[in-house]
Amino acid sequence: MRYIGAIDQGTTSTRFILFSEEGEIVAWDQKEHRQHFPQPGWVEHDVEEIWANTVTVMRNTMRKCSVQPSQVAAIGITNQRETVVPFDPSTGEVYHNAIVWQDLRTSSIVSRLKKEMDEDDLRRRTGLLFSPYFAASKMMWLLENVDGLRARMYEGRLAFATIDSYLVWKLTGNLVTDVTNASRYMLMDIARLEWDEDLLRLCGISRNALPRIVPSIGEVYGYTDILGARIPVCGILGDQQAALFGQACFEPGQAKCTYGTGCFMLVNTGQRLCYSTKGLVSTLAYQRKGERPRYAIEGSIAIAGSLVQWTRDSLKMVRDARELDELASSVPDCGGVYIVPAFSGLFAPHWRSDARGVIAGLTAYVTRAHICRAVLEATAFQANDIFEAMSQDSGIALSLLKVDGGLTNSAPLMEFQADILSIPVIRPKITETTALGAAYAAGLTVGIWQNEENLASYWKEQLRWTPGMDEDERRRRIAFWRKAVSRTLDWAEKED
Repeated sequence: MRYIGAIDQGTTSTRFILFSEEGEIVAWDQKEHRQHFPQPGWVEHDVEEIWANTVTVMRNTMRKCSVQPSQVAAIGITNQRETVVPFDPSTGEVYHNAIVWQDLRTSSIVSRLKKEMDEDDLRRRTGLLFSPYFAASKMMWLLENVDGLRARMYEGRLAFATIDSYLVWKLTGNLVTDVTNASRYMLMDIARLEWDEDLLRLCGISRNALPRIVPSIGEVYGYTDILGARIPVCGILGDQQAALFGQACFEPGQAKCTYGTGCFMLVNTGQRLCYSTKGLVSTLAYQRKGERPRYAIEGSIAIAGSLVQWTRDSLKMVRDARELDELASSVPDCGGVYIVPAFSGLFAPHWRSDARGVIAGLTAYVTRAHICRAVLEATAFQANDIFEAMSQDSGIALSLLKVDGGLTNSAPLMEFQADILSIPVIRPKITETTALGAAYAAGLTVGIWQNEENLASYWKEQLRWTPGMDEDERRRRIAFWRKAVSRTLDWAEKED
């Protein structure tokens, strides 16, 4: 029997999950890392802590089962995307904490870039929009604010890595990033799958400071002996693409939504590169070596599960997510309360970094239970905004939505999501689809599985929520949500 390991390096924690040849979980371990907030709107991670946690969870997982390291056929990686690590690829010295995808410090840099390049040109080249969300402006900030970093770049002593790239380097000594992660740098030509020279010049970033772009599947990036045996490292997918792959969304028109720290919806558009006109982004779904890439349209929400954490930790309104669910279920509706969690501005489809969060519709009638329900409904409303834009962009009438992530354990949220989308919402038997997608990519590379059809046979439905809300009521609630969104705009000062 052979097994496949998956490193799942996320925004708040790192996991290692060992899967069988049938795609079943054998053992796993998880460890959280600290979130650093140097200033309002700034978010950083200590990547050396993340690396130490990665080693710990890998070794702990192996201790929890009878699998020998020699039985591990491959290790795949999935990761938080857009987060940037500046380090010396010859010594491993890290020059600055990683700047996390949620970070807003580069708003002024993005404003500057908007004046130097037409956004339609950027979209054509990269599939993206100008936003602090993507990696390039983070690299520019580091070059402008870390003493001596630009000189190190010209001397060949600087690598700008996303987390996947950093972990592969720590495991194997090789500096690569797969196409799904590279498509989030705002520096890659999305059609040619190469770093774009004009964008590199615009941002002042040397090509030599960037990893080599590789396929997601089909290439061994190197070998690691971290578990005591020589194991190939192969198969990289950014976390949302990994979830798409793990959900077996291999055909054009299939879509998934991951409800984690943020919320991310992707629809597979196949080999068709489809550009958004509704505030979404075009991205790589995956690429197998020697084959044409598969593309996707994506909508990203910054605050989803983290809104539940904020309600628990900052407001002290509930002890845990279970209590929040119980309170939300104790009332029939939100009591007229709408929460728009624009803590880091609004992501898709609005892209407003000047927005800030609001709680709207408060009256003396409102109780703690209504606010808890509004917390959950906020994620469903945000997902609906993306869903509508996605249907218009792709021309695909989505008839169901596959879901995964921690928030899918919330029955009131999933019930309301089906009501607001007016389509069935389906959760699979294995909900660790992000790690599973990375394991599938690694297993395909080393021949555990031969093709996507093999993998699709393992996908099994666990739960299904069907819509039951009256259409007039649905439209009324969406109208109030959009009114609440309008109240968030023009709050923070826009930087020139």
